[in-house]
Amino acid sequence: GTQVGPYAFIRPGTQIGDGCRVGDFVEMKNSTIGDGTKVSHLTYVGDSDLGKDINLGCGVVFVNYDGKAKNRSNTNLISPVSVGSGAYIAAGATVTKDIPDDALCIARARELIKEGWGKDRYKR
Repeated sequence: GTQVGPYAFIRPGTQIGDGCRVGDFVEMKNSTIGDGTKVSHLTYVGDSDLGKDINLGCGVVFVNYDGKAKNRSNTNLISPVSVGSGAYIAAGATVTKDIPDDALCIARARELIKEGWGKDRYKR
């Protein structure tokens, strides 16, 4: 039930779960992708662990090299950071701090985390 688009490059060490969607021109390396996760086109996921039912928008790049070592990471996420359950990251953000559950992170000129912003925002 997983779909992989044309020109996707799935490199060694990558495991993709059930019901996932990998878009066009996506590259994945040494990563685990949870069931139901969608990775849109023009995205790079390297050395990362993604949980279930995550939606990565177009053009997301996982920045996982700190100058000394590659780190496993979770929109530009500068490892090591952790993104809490139900958290949101604004488009164009470069994240350098952990984001708690249900928070909104806005990080263009500076990071602003609004705790509780995502709590009960979209009920299923």
